[in-house]
Amino acid sequence: MQRDYSPFTPGIPVPVEFFVGRQAEITHLRDKIIRASKGQLQIAFLSGERGIGKSSLASFVRHLVERENQILGLHTFLGGVTTLTEMVRRVFDRLLKDSLDKTWHERVKDFFGDHIREVGLFGVSLEFDAGPSELTRMVHDFAPALRSLSKRLHDKKKGLLIILDDINGLATSEDFANWLKSLVDEIATSSALLPLCLVLVGLEERRQSLIKLQPSLARVFDLISIEPWSNEETREFYLNSFSKVGITVEDDALELLIRYTGGLPAMAHEIGDAVFKKIWTDCLDRVSTFMGISDAVSIIGRKYVEPQVFRFIRSERYRSILRKVVESTNTEKLIFQRQELLSLLSQSEKGVFGNFIRKMKEMGVITDVPEMGRGCYRFCNRLYFSYFRLEADAEKKRHVAEK
Repeated sequence: MQRDYSPFTPGIPVPVEFFVGRQAEITHLRDKIIRASKGQLQIAFLSGERGIGKSSLASFVRHLVERENQILGLHTFLGGVTTLTEMVRRVFDRLLKDSLDKTWHERVKDFFGDHIREVGLFGVSLEFDAGPSELTRMVHDFAPALRSLSKRLHDKKKGLLIILDDINGLATSEDFANWLKSLVDEIATSSALLPLCLVLVGLEERRQSLIKLQPSLARVFDLISIEPWSNEETREFYLNSFSKVGITVEDDALELLIRYTGGLPAMAHEIGDAVFKKIWTDCLDRVSTFMGISDAVSIIGRKYVEPQVFRFIRSERYRSILRKVVESTNTEKLIFQRQELLSLLSQSEKGVFGNFIRKMKEMGVITDVPEMGRGCYRFCNRLYFSYFRLEADAEKKRHVAEK
């Protein structure tokens, strides 16, 4: 019979107990945080494709160092933030909220002084409250403020970990790029130690954008790049997740899950959750897996594919071309060749192929690979390719079923 809850968490960072792999990245980042706790400023940029698990890895490491290394970790999501004042407000608000049930909460309240107000029903929650002029001052005094906080918590916490996640809005801000460089210089040249590890989380193009705005940041960032899961890591994830709710997985069902996940944790949770809802026994078989994967296609398309891309590929002719693109793509390098693809197309498809390629490049789905010659293209991210492969195979099965 169906279980009460799904072990999968689509759309949100992976719970710590379901985290798999990434041992090298975890060790690298943890070592940086430990060095920072001894007073040596550390700056890292956690990079990777959409859906690769950047936020989940940052969250896992934060919990790890909080538990084992006496680190105060703040994981702040900055979606929609474009100003330094709002960034600082969210960081301090996160500090206040994360301290609520901790033994050092009163020290944090003292640190904020009058800049706290009660919110929510019966005033059971607190919020950092500062006016525009005060926030501007806090932007300039960010390092001294963190130094003061560290001193207040010195017997409780050995260092500070601040994770700035979802930095899309700030990555194009010259103010943010210059502030970041000034913060690093200020801390590095001060005689007063600040045990801080600052981790930025974002796509590689966000890092490049910041470097373009402030070239000195190229040598500031320690780049930690996250690669897709290996097949073995994907296998471990599914087996562990289903075993949590007492479900075994048949080998052929597991191979299907691995194939369509494409090494992306985001896809794994969406597919796993959709498949889970189709299970009515203690064993996951190939049939239930196919049914769940078919359901996952539309869910992933709506959630992860840009609306203009989603609309574009609704054309039957373009969907037919896309199925052949997927068929001819090198799944490891995400590369396909024009000449090879043309041999698979019908005459009518060849007539619109030029427009298909142009639009896909304009929408950021594919890009030229000039080092491999003309007519070579690469998918800009693995998530798009994985979705298109899902969609293509689902379409094939629909055609077979209709015959």
